[in-house]
Parts: sequence; structure tokens; C-alpha cells
Amino acid sequence: MKNYTIPRILFLGLAILLQIALIVGMVIKFYQYFTYFYAVNIFISSLVVLWIVNDESNPAYKIAWIIPIMLVPIFGGLFYILIGKSSLSKKIVSKMHKIEEKTKEVLIDNQKKNAMLRSQDMDAAKISHYISNYAYYPLYYSNNTEYYRLGEEKFKRLKEELNKAESFIFMEYFIIEEGIMWNSILDILKEKASKGVDVRIIYDDIGCLGKLTKEYNKQLENMGIRCHVFNPVRPIISLAFNNRDHRKITVIDGKVGFTGGINLADEYINEIELHGHWKDTAILFDGEAVWSLTVMFLSLWEYLDSSAEDYEKYRYKNGIDEYKGGFIQPFSDNPLDKESVGETVYLNIINNAKDYVYITTPYLIIDNEMLTALCIAAKNGVDVRIITPHHGDKWYVHAVTRSYYKPLVNSGVKIYEYTPGFIHSKTYVSDDKFGIVGTINMDYRSLYLHFECGVWMYNTASIEDLKTDFVSTLEKCTEIEKSYLDNIKWYKTIGRSVLRLFAPLM
Repeated sequence: MKNYTIPRILFLGLAILLQIALIVGMVIKFYQYFTYFYAVNIFISSLVVLWIVNDESNPAYKIAWIIPIMLVPIFGGLFYILIGKSSLSKKIVSKMHKIEEKTKEVLIDNQKKNAMLRSQDMDAAKISHYISNYAYYPLYYSNNTEYYRLGEEKFKRLKEELNKAESFIFMEYFIIEEGIMWNSILDILKEKASKGVDVRIIYDDIGCLGKLTKEYNKQLENMGIRCHVFNPVRPIISLAFNNRDHRKITVIDGKVGFTGGINLADEYINEIELHGHWKDTAILFDGEAVWSLTVMFLSLWEYLDSSAEDYEKYRYKNGIDEYKGGFIQPFSDNPLDKESVGETVYLNIINNAKDYVYITTPYLIIDNEMLTALCIAAKNGVDVRIITPHHGDKWYVHAVTRSYYKPLVNSGVKIYEYTPGFIHSKTYVSDDKFGIVGTINMDYRSLYLHFECGVWMYNTASIEDLKTDFVSTLEKCTEIEKSYLDNIKWYKTIGRSVLRLFAPLM
């Protein structure tokens, strides 16, 4: 953590503590009116519980709120009103929906491609149909895909492609931190910007809290790099910053696109060690499919910049669009609607698996639907394997992840922990034909609260690479045996159960 960022964190923490102290002070000052205060808040909490019960949110999220409200009704209802409801205002949602409608107009589905996929595999066609109709991102022929097993591999190729940029570079990341990785990339971006290349950066304020200065975006602007910060953190008691931009996107000239789990910080390329060896993955693809990544970036940029972008200026029109045996479909997920695109795409792969499903995820904090799907697939004879970290980056999240092992293992799901350190990749591969590489963790925040993205693939060359990487990674993992689960102390079981209950709020 850079020393110059500590004052900002301290200021935010002190500001929030001060507000809490003021609230407590007001309660003490007006203690003589406590009876009225208590009655009003009990009434508010009762109304809030009724509201939550009738809301369309995930049942696990409802339970995680209802229990603490019922336990502490005097403050529970007010606390939910303050931070529990959707943090996006109607004004923001309305503005984003207008931009979303614009993106639908430029993302036109290709019926020929859809028909070809249906003729080959109806299960694949159903998944693609869902993505097209509920995420609004179309299906493309797969030209070239390159899968990277480690951050070091992606870093090398990213620099190579950035050096080729002639027209524009769009980069959107949850985390950027000064160091070997980012500084060497920044050198390229500054050079390109000085030559007239349109260089734009979006980074998330929470992701970069403690890593960049408060006005780092202005430093980039002074270098000729256009920049926006997503959802800046403000020192008030509110989780208006609950919805984050967790995507990792690079688009170069509309020709080449990157995504995956890798942020722009040194732990992702193992230049520094935080939690042992850091394993993460990414994917590069070219051809028409890059257009979807371009639109993802521009739609968020248009919202942050309050500008009207001409998307067509950034479409690469000289590519060859021909069928080479596979399909690819980049997609985005966001918290603006009730549609959990990332989770549904994952569930579709699990439910359609005939032979195997191999999954890597840094967090395994799932709802009942996902838990049931994984268990049923294993009970039906599908080889379901999941790799999680051995060294967690957050102890409480790691404890919740491990709390899901027992029902999964007892149903036949094989769980492995990556012994050398922390695995941050988010990948699915199934039956030698389906694959996903993206930013979507198997936890509540990624599945319900964040802006995310991924790439769904069918019969691309990278499917084999995904499987090969998973199998080779298993050699560095420890399998979780039933005997290990049976020997967990009772008090640890209770602790994990409590954490699991409140996992939707983490």
C-alpha cells in the first residue's frame, strides 16, 4: 500500500465513525423519548420486513437481512433503509437504461450464425439464445482465441498488442496499482497518446482505494490519457458504493480484445507475493466479437462522461467474418435489472453437462440454486470438480467458501485447494466443447451487485487449453477428503454457519 493513500483511508474511516458517534449521541440526548423512538422504529422494521418478503431479490439475500432486523428491530429497519436497498438511484438507473437501449441498437443478432449453431448443438444454441436475449450480446464466429494460464503470459501479450495500437486503446479495470506491471503499461499508453492515439481508462474507486491517489485520474489526463473513476467513494454512511465495476477489459483498435480475472497490479504477475503464488487467467480474441467488448466499454464511458458517443467510429470493419469451426459470445452482466446473467450462464453449463464440468473460482459463496445444480450434476454421474484457493485473501470469505465444501463433497463434487497460494481465475470448461473465461466470481457480489463480463465459447481452440490447464493445475492442489470435513471442530462449524448465513451481505 502506498503511504500517500493512507490519509484518504483514514479520513474516510474517521468520517464514518464520526457520523456513527453523532447518531449514538442523538439517541442518548433524547433518551427521555425512547419509548416513542422504540415504537416508531419497531413499526418501521415491521414494514421493512414486509417489503423484503415481497421483494424480487434472491431469497438468501432476504433471509440475511430479515434475521438481523428481527434480532435488533430498533435499528434493523433503519439500517436496511440506509444501506440494504439498491444503491442505484432511479435517476442513475434511468440514465443507464437509456444507454443500454442504445447498445441494443448497435448489437444486432445474426440469424445465420444462430441457425448454424442450432444445427450443430441444441444445448449450445439454448445457452447462446439466453445470452442474446437477456444480456443482449450476439453470437459470433470464433476466429482466433488465445488462453493465458498466468498473469505473466497475459502481461507479455498485452504489451505486444498495445505497442501495435494505431487508433484507440480502451482499458477498464477494477484494480490499477503502481508497480512493474502498471508502470510499464503506462509508458506505452503515454507514448501512444502523444502520437494521437485515443487512450481511455476507467478504473473502480473501491478497487483502487489504498493503491492510487484520490486524483490519479487527473494525473492521467495531464498525460493525454482520458480517464474516469467509477462510483467514487464518499465519506458518508451509505453503501451507495456497493455496486462496483469489476470488469477487466482491454480493446485495441477494435481488432483485439482481452478479458479475464487479471487486474493491473504486481501480485497478478507474481512480482510481489501477497498470498503465495497467484494464479490467474485471461483470454485474447479478435474478429467481429471484439465489437461486443468495445460496446461494453463505450456504454459505461458514455454514462460516466455524460457524452453522446458515436459507437460506429470504433467498429473495426476490415475483418474477415468466416466460420472456422467454433463460436464465441462475449457478454456483460450488471445490477440494473433482476436478471442474473452470469449465474444463469454458469447454471446452463452445469445443467447441460454430460461428462464433466471443471471450475476455478477464488470464492465459493453460492445460493441454493447453484448449490443444488452442482450437487445434482454430481449425483447424476457428471464429473464435477472445483478448484479454490488454499490461501484466502480474506479470512472470513475463505471461511465461508469452506463452509460449502461438506454438502458438495457429500454429493460427489470434488473440491481441490490450490496449495501454492491464491487462485483468482474464474473459468468453466465442460465436455470438451463449452468454456467461459471472465471476471465473474462464484459469490453474491459478482453474481448480483457488480458490473461484470465474460466470454462464452463453443468448440474454440481455447477449450482444450482450458481443460489442459485445469488438469495440470490439479497436480498442485490438495483434494478435500470427507475425513477432513468430518474432523472439523464443532465450534468452527458453528462459526462458519454464522458466516455463511450472512454471506449475501459480504
